[in-house]
Amino acid sequence: MVVVAILAAGRGTRMKSNLPKVLHSLGGRSLIERVIDSVKPLSPTRQMVIVGYQALEVKAAMQSIPDLEFVEQNMQLGTGHAIQQLLPHLEGYTDDLLVLYGDVPLLRTETLTNLLQTHARHQNAATILTAYLDNPKGYGRVFCNNDNIVQQIIEDRDCTPTQKQNNRINAGIYCFRWQDLAKVLPHLQANNSQKEYYLTDAVSLLEPVMAMDIEDYQEILGINDRLQLATAYEILQKRVKEKWMTAGVTLIDPASITIDDTVEIAPDVIIEPQTHLRGNTVIQTGSRIGPGSLIENSQIGENVTAQYSVVTDSIVQAGTRVGPYAHLRGHAEVGAGCRVGNFVELKNTKLGDHTNVAHLSYLGDTTAGNQVNIGAGTITANYDGVKKHPTNIGDRTKTGSNSVLVAPLTLGNDVYVAAGSTITEDVPDDCLVIARARQVTKPGWRKKTSESAKNADS
Repeated sequence: MVVVAILAAGRGTRMKSNLPKVLHSLGGRSLIERVIDSVKPLSPTRQMVIVGYQALEVKAAMQSIPDLEFVEQNMQLGTGHAIQQLLPHLEGYTDDLLVLYGDVPLLRTETLTNLLQTHARHQNAATILTAYLDNPKGYGRVFCNNDNIVQQIIEDRDCTPTQKQNNRINAGIYCFRWQDLAKVLPHLQANNSQKEYYLTDAVSLLEPVMAMDIEDYQEILGINDRLQLATAYEILQKRVKEKWMTAGVTLIDPASITIDDTVEIAPDVIIEPQTHLRGNTVIQTGSRIGPGSLIENSQIGENVTAQYSVVTDSIVQAGTRVGPYAHLRGHAEVGAGCRVGNFVELKNTKLGDHTNVAHLSYLGDTTAGNQVNIGAGTITANYDGVKKHPTNIGDRTKTGSNSVLVAPLTLGNDVYVAAGSTITEDVPDDCLVIARARQVTKPGWRKKTSESAKNADS
C-alpha cells in the first residue's frame, strides 16, 4: 500500500501570475492534474495534496477529482516542513509514502511503478529518484556506493571542484517507509540561509537509502517560469507525436501540429500542417484533418475531411466534408456523407445523412433531416432578443439562396423555399413556399433621379 503526497503549497513567483503555479495549463490539463493522473494506475490508498498559497483556488480547481484530501501548510517553510504537516493525518499508518510535486508534470506512471517496486524489493527506508545530467549545475549531487546505496547528498554550492564532477543529481522524488520518516521529521533543523526545513535532511537521517536512476531525465523537469512551461510542452508534444506516428498516423510537418495527449487517433489518419487537436477528441481511420484546422472535444468519423475549419464539442459522421472555413460548435451533429462548406456555421444543430450546407449559411438550434439542401446564404433566425428558438427541417427539403427561417419554425418533408424568402409560418409537406415582396420595376428611374438632383442644386 502507498499514500501519495503532492506538494502544491508554493507561490511560484517566477511565473509572474495571479494563478497558482500548479494550476497553469500544460497541453489542456493543469500541472497538478497531470501529476494526479500519473498516480491513478498505482491505486494509492490515499491521495493528499499539501496546499498553502491560494489554497482555496487550488481546492476549487480540483473539486471534481474524487478521493483527494487537502492538507494545509499555512506557512511555506520548505519541503520538510510540508511533509511534517502529514504527521497528524497519518498517525498509525505503517506503509509507504510517495512524495511528488505539483509542478513536476512529466513523470511517467512506469517510472513511479519502478520506484515503488525497487523500494519494496530492497526494503529501503527511503528510495530516491536520481538522474545523470550533462550539466548538473544548481542540482544537489548524490553519492552512492556500488550497490546504489546513498552515502551523501551535497548541495551544488557546497560541493568541492572534485565533487562537482559527479553528474548524478537528486530529482527530489521520494518513496519513504512512513514509520521511519515519521520518527525523524520532528528533528529537522532550519540551519540554512533560507531558514527552511528540507526533506533531504530527513533522508540523511535514514538508512538504508537507495538511489534509482531515471532513464529519461526530462521526466523530472520542474516548472518554475513560462520558459520552462514552454519547454515542458515541447517535450510532451514530442512524446505524443512519436506515439501516433509509430501507431500509423501521418503527420505532415509535425513541428506545426499540436496534439493533446487526451486525443485518440486511428491508423491511416492524415493530419495536415497547422492543425491542432485538443481535449477529448477522437478521429477515426481514413480521415484527413487540415491544413489549418482546430478540432476540440469532438468525434470525427471515418473518411472525414476538415480543411481550414474549427470543430468544437461536436460530432461529424463518416464520409462528411467540412470546410474550408466552416465552424461547428455548441454540440453540432453532422450525419454521414454530408457537406458543410465555405463560411458555414452550425451551432447546436443536427444534420441528417447526405445533407448539404454548402456555403455562406448559419444554422442555429436547428434539426435538419436526410438529403436536405441548404442554399447559399440561408439563415435560421433563432434568437428573438430574449430566447433561442428551434427550427425543424424535414427530409429532402431545399432552401433557396438568401432565405431566412424565423424560429420557432417547422418545414415539412419535400418543401422548396424560394430564393430570398423570409419564412415565419410552418410549412406542410410537399409545398413550394414563397415569402418575398413582389418585384416592382420603374423605367427611367436613373434619368428622373438625376434631374431631381440637378433641380435641387439650383
